[in-house]
Amino acid sequence: MKFESLRYEQPAEGVARIVLAREETRNAQNKRLLYEVNDAFDAAGRDDAVKVVILAADGPHFSSGHDLRDKSRMDEFTPVSCWGGFDLPGAEGWMAVEEEIYLGLCWRWRNFPKPTIAQVQGKAIAGGLMLVWVCDLVVASSDAEFSDPVVAFGVNGVEFFTHAWELGSRRAKEMLFTGAPVTADEGRQLGMVNHVVERDDLDRFTLALAERIARQPSMGLKLAKQAVNQSLDAQGQWTAIQAAFSLHQLAHSHNMQVHGQIVDPGGAAVIRNQSRR
Repeated sequence: MKFESLRYEQPAEGVARIVLAREETRNAQNKRLLYEVNDAFDAAGRDDAVKVVILAADGPHFSSGHDLRDKSRMDEFTPVSCWGGFDLPGAEGWMAVEEEIYLGLCWRWRNFPKPTIAQVQGKAIAGGLMLVWVCDLVVASSDAEFSDPVVAFGVNGVEFFTHAWELGSRRAKEMLFTGAPVTADEGRQLGMVNHVVERDDLDRFTLALAERIARQPSMGLKLAKQAVNQSLDAQGQWTAIQAAFSLHQLAHSHNMQVHGQIVDPGGAAVIRNQSRR
């Protein structure tokens, strides 16, 4: 398979690695990148020789979030969901788009049947969190930071809203209310991050962990992942995510009425400043 926005690698037996390769945008997520990530996951899922997938990124930062400059249209891509309506007017069309390219893709990757590891360096901002939080394990460099400052845009948080599960309710509220980042060490203390290593050791450590996992039987790995995910399902995670997504769409509608665009324009400087630090 040929990709424009990422690389698909097989660095060791049983291991596939998807590398975001939009370094010039700090791996901002346009539609092409998201659909290519989905295609890469599908390729790894169909390859019986692959037992574990690493999701990594080029450059100083893992991802600066959604690429708000993306002007591509939905008809340039093949949807993976069973709904449409992307070009309908008003909130209906925008909700359909976000249900497909953000919530829908993230939920699909969360339920990918093989173990996944996010390899995170630098910043994971807003939509960048969504790519991290769909993964089963997180290995972070010591300088990694995780933030969701989009309350500055007048919305409740990114579309794949698992904050309370990742951080606990009070720390999740602080992240959202202040926009301040969670450090790698704090993330480890909270249970969001599995391992923190020096940046120079990030590739080696993550690959070694993946190789260790790849030595396990694929059936056992699949069932273990399902068992843990079903525990989260029993806690109501999917229902909570859908409820938060609906609030996210209410925020877009409010912003359109007040500001004439789907986000409060005052938030742009906040996101820009975080991504440039």
